[in-house]
Amino acid sequence: MSKETSESSTEDKKLNESTPTSTRHDLQFPRRFFHMSMGTAAGVIYYSFLSHQLAVSILGTAACIVYIVEQIRINYPEYAATFKIVNKYLLRAEEQLKESAGMPFVMGLLLTLLSFPKVVALCAIFTLAIADPMSAIIGIRFGKRKIMQRKSLEGSLAFFISTFLILITVFSGLYQNDIIIISALGFIVASVMTGLELIPVRIDDNLTIPIATGLMTWLFAAILGIPTI
Repeated sequence: MSKETSESSTEDKKLNESTPTSTRHDLQFPRRFFHMSMGTAAGVIYYSFLSHQLAVSILGTAACIVYIVEQIRINYPEYAATFKIVNKYLLRAEEQLKESAGMPFVMGLLLTLLSFPKVVALCAIFTLAIADPMSAIIGIRFGKRKIMQRKSLEGSLAFFISTFLILITVFSGLYQNDIIIISALGFIVASVMTGLELIPVRIDDNLTIPIATGLMTWLFAAILGIPTI
């Protein structure tokens, strides 16, 4: 075997090793865990330590960094081996030649911070971070009763329960409101969002879930007379 052939074989092997093979039908636990941990960490840090302006600045910077890294990954495939771990554990096969969900994820967080009061933004962030991956994990692993294509009753119940508990926890932690009113808010928003999550749209749900959750939470909190400022 010639030197050129050997080098070509080595490059092909590296390329194959760094090529993502998972699809949205796979559990892909590293991706789900990364999604959940990053979103939850963002929400906890925002709640505990950051002012609104500082949080926006940090997420804005993160969005720029993610965008640059994504452009390098897509437009310089010869350096695919550099992103081997990311490709193998965090990307799906269909994301190999296009932007991954990382960009809309960061943008979803940023737009949520820019658009909503802190308590509302926290509900939206935690819903994206926890309810979305929980729905996928439960739906893929235990989903037997199909509601519609790629959606199961078990996954939708996981999304509903997670969203309901998130709203109760966030509002109870920030306001000493009547638990019945807060529970009503959680039930209404969780019901609406579970229904909306079933609708097949072509826009990445990392954008639609936090923004829609923020809008529904803000709207129904106002209707129920729960302060959000």
